[in-house]
Amino acid sequence: MSFSSPLFSEFRLPNGVTLPNRIVKAAMEENLSNPNLEPDKALWNLYEAWAHGGVGTMITGNVMVDHRAMTGPGGVVLEEGTPLEGFRLWSSKAKVAGGKIIMQINHPGRQVLAKLGGEVWAPSAVPVDLGNFSKLLGKPRAMTESEIYETIQRFAKTSQLAEESGFDGVEIHAAHGYLISQFLSPIANQRKDVWGGSLENRSRFLIEVIKAVRQIVKPNFIVSVKLNSADFQKGGFQFQDAKEVISNIQTLGVDFIELSGGNYEAPAMQGESRDGSTISREAYFLEFASEVAKTATVPILVTGGIRRKQIAESVLESGVPLVGIATALALNPNLPNHWKTNVPWDYRLPDPNWKSKTLKGLANMAMVRYQLNRLSENKQPQVNVSPIMRLVMDQIRLARLTKRYQNWIRNHSK
Repeated sequence: MSFSSPLFSEFRLPNGVTLPNRIVKAAMEENLSNPNLEPDKALWNLYEAWAHGGVGTMITGNVMVDHRAMTGPGGVVLEEGTPLEGFRLWSSKAKVAGGKIIMQINHPGRQVLAKLGGEVWAPSAVPVDLGNFSKLLGKPRAMTESEIYETIQRFAKTSQLAEESGFDGVEIHAAHGYLISQFLSPIANQRKDVWGGSLENRSRFLIEVIKAVRQIVKPNFIVSVKLNSADFQKGGFQFQDAKEVISNIQTLGVDFIELSGGNYEAPAMQGESRDGSTISREAYFLEFASEVAKTATVPILVTGGIRRKQIAESVLESGVPLVGIATALALNPNLPNHWKTNVPWDYRLPDPNWKSKTLKGLANMAMVRYQLNRLSENKQPQVNVSPIMRLVMDQIRLARLTKRYQNWIRNHSK
């Protein structure tokens, strides 16, 4: 039995907070809210399982800053007027073994399912291109300047409420094609005002969000950012853009930056791209992250396909101090403890051998959500699943949750 792995050494963030180890549970879309869009027993159970599994820090799945714009049905919303009791229990369950819990806060922008309705805001009225599946998403309209400022303040308010609820920090989601990522993208952002055009202008929304959040929370509250290393689309947000954005935001009181990649059109976070580039099957974004870590003045967290201890350790060896793990922790919530005691483990979900990247992406998410559902019910994960079966069952479940959300919206509309 060996306890010498550097994965289990403490890590001190710029604001003085110490993380128990280098393993971070990265965000996954859970769709496990109660009918009031709040956390309850399902999420409490899920995060308590991860806490006991030995992970040092957990980043939640999307928590929305605006109930009118959801990444999916069954999502959690935290905004002015939201009762905090369920959130306080969520944070306490997640911290039961001494770890940290960080709330990922997000606005989907144009990546809103058409069936959900609500507001489909974006920097510009440029719809998501999913080929034959494009109609699955709502038609976006360009945000007014007042809506931009309102949304910046929503990120700040959600952060303040997260702090009140016992969370150790927030992660501002600026990746995967959601609203902030859309502002950064020259494809999605075609504005002619101060919020579009040059990279400096396209970065303005993210910078203003960070400033607003940092101003409203205490110094020892973690403020982090999830950023695409690239969108993996021709003409989109590129590696050099990411380097420049990192250089500009690292002086704003950011405690770490998580690097990922892709969006709905090019789901690089699942190992797929649209621009023909090759993405390795494990630690997708490590090469870029290790390059950035050499010059960044804030810690870098890299996420994307990591499931084996030796790969996680190679991340640290490359100079990246924090390792983000998502799907592997859905398949084995005790993975950090197994690594600590050298218990061998290397399982993965079936890889759908389908032509459509959109369908593959939906199936992958469905298989992961199935594991999260099982964990939330205190059941063991089930690796041997049928991608097509899980996709069908997931769509049925999401349709039910969509109706539930539509009813909630009707009851809460003025």
